[in-house]
Amino acid sequence: MTTKVPLPALLLGFAGLIPPVGLTAVALLDLGLFAPSTPGFVLTYAAVILSFLGGSWWGFVSRQEQPGWVLLGIAVLPALAGWAAIFSFQPPAALFALAAALVATLAVDALLVRRRLAPGWWMKLRVPLSLLLALCCALSGWVLVR
Repeated sequence: MTTKVPLPALLLGFAGLIPPVGLTAVALLDLGLFAPSTPGFVLTYAAVILSFLGGSWWGFVSRQEQPGWVLLGIAVLPALAGWAAIFSFQPPAALFALAAALVATLAVDALLVRRRLAPGWWMKLRVPLSLLLALCCALSGWVLVR
């Protein structure tokens, strides 16, 4: 099992951070480009990424001959967490909740690698991507409450 992240996954994964990193920088640096909706875009992006992660997990688990209820059930949780954050909380709290959810996803990622359902390189990609997006969420939330 290879542990080297394939170049396309690495480049596309980090390219996916361009929108939230850019929007977070705009909000933090207050360059006159900030709009009250800027953190909302980060919030929406993070919710979409959580759904994407859940879909990835579903795909990994579905590789089993007889996928079970538990892992398939866990795979739907990120999408539900994203939508719950959007609809249940005000933007600062929602951003902090999404940051926590993104960090929490790493536990399931690690479980899927240990069970050999996800590729061996998965954690090397997921850790920096999840932590950077979580940081963007937390900083965007902080901008709203400072």
